[in-house]
Amino acid sequence: MSLTAKRGVLLLVVALVAFALGRLAVRFVMNLLLGGSLFGGNFL
Repeated sequence: MSLTAKRGVLLLVVALVAFALGRLAVRFVMNLLLGGSLFGGNFL
Protein backbone atom coordinates (compact mmCIF):
# COMPACT_ATOMS: atom_id res chain seq x y z
CA MET A 1 0.00 0.00 0.00
CA SER A 2 1.50 3.31 -1.01
CA LEU A 3 1.84 6.30 1.25
CA THR A 4 -0.85 8.18 -0.67
CA ALA A 5 -3.33 5.32 -0.23
CA LYS A 6 -2.59 5.07 3.50
CA ARG A 7 -3.06 8.82 3.84
CA GLY A 8 -6.40 8.63 2.00
CA VAL A 9 -7.70 5.80 4.19
CA LEU A 10 -6.60 7.60 7.35
CA LEU A 11 -8.28 10.81 6.19
CA LEU A 12 -11.50 8.91 5.50
CA VAL A 13 -11.48 7.30 8.96
CA VAL A 14 -10.82 10.64 10.68
CA ALA A 15 -13.59 12.29 8.65
CA LEU A 16 -16.10 9.58 9.63
CA VAL A 17 -15.21 9.85 13.34
CA ALA A 18 -15.44 13.65 13.20
CA PHE A 19 -18.84 13.44 11.48
CA ALA A 20 -20.20 11.03 14.13
CA LEU A 21 -18.86 13.10 17.05
CA GLY A 22 -20.18 16.30 15.50
CA ARG A 23 -23.68 14.87 15.18
CA LEU A 24 -23.53 13.62 18.77
CA ALA A 25 -22.44 17.07 19.98
CA VAL A 26 -25.34 18.72 18.14
CA ARG A 27 -27.79 16.23 19.68
CA PHE A 28 -26.29 16.86 23.13
CA VAL A 29 -26.71 20.64 22.86
CA MET A 30 -30.26 20.36 21.49
CA ASN A 31 -31.23 17.97 24.27
CA LEU A 32 -29.84 20.34 26.89
CA LEU A 33 -31.91 23.16 25.40
CA LEU A 34 -35.08 21.10 24.96
CA GLY A 35 -34.84 19.01 28.14
CA GLY A 36 -34.80 15.59 26.47
CA SER A 37 -32.66 12.54 27.08
CA LEU A 38 -29.65 12.12 24.80
CA PHE A 39 -30.23 8.56 23.62
CA GLY A 40 -34.00 8.58 23.38
CA GLY A 41 -34.77 6.46 26.43
CA ASN A 42 -37.18 7.24 29.24
CA PHE A 43 -35.14 6.86 32.44
CA LEU A 44 -38.05 7.13 34.86
